[in-house]
Amino acid sequence: MKKILIGMAAVVCSLSMQAQIKNVKSEITTRVTTIKDSDGEKQMVKSRETNETQAIELKDADSNSLNKDAIVSPVDVTSTTKITANGVTRMIDVDRSAYYDLDGKKYKISTDNVGYKVTFPDGQNSGVLRKTSNNNYIYKTNDKTSYGYFDKSGNLILENYDAASDSVIVTTFTVDK
Repeated sequence: MKKILIGMAAVVCSLSMQAQIKNVKSEITTRVTTIKDSDGEKQMVKSRETNETQAIELKDADSNSLNKDAIVSPVDVTSTTKITANGVTRMIDVDRSAYYDLDGKKYKISTDNVGYKVTFPDGQNSGVLRKTSNNNYIYKTNDKTSYGYFDKSGNLILENYDAASDSVIVTTFTVDK
């Protein structure tokens, strides 16, 4: 019984002495924006956390040499954004706030309490974007509602059903870079 306990203790102690098998880098940036208007002073806190993880791989892992060369492996980067405005905190996987072009007009997409708001550069509202459960968006303006998503390039693609022609009309907001 004593030998079994000593053996189990040795196994448990040896588990904590394992080598590190990945490099991890974490960075958090926080931006506080204060807005003063006739209603008073409001603060919006935007916090972005970026995690980089890289697996450590050795060139000759099975060799008996003491010092071994490492192989460059891909880095997995994940980024999450947390926005707190008016006492409401929400998480965003990818922040799509940017300027977009459509038919020569420039639009600004920026975060609000629930999703995104779409405005002209002069501040006039164009519509709102609301995220659905399957990572797509509903775009609502005064006169129509569209289904939307972001492509790999970051462009906003809107699809709207046209009853007159019984077809789907695709509209692309291209991101300004």
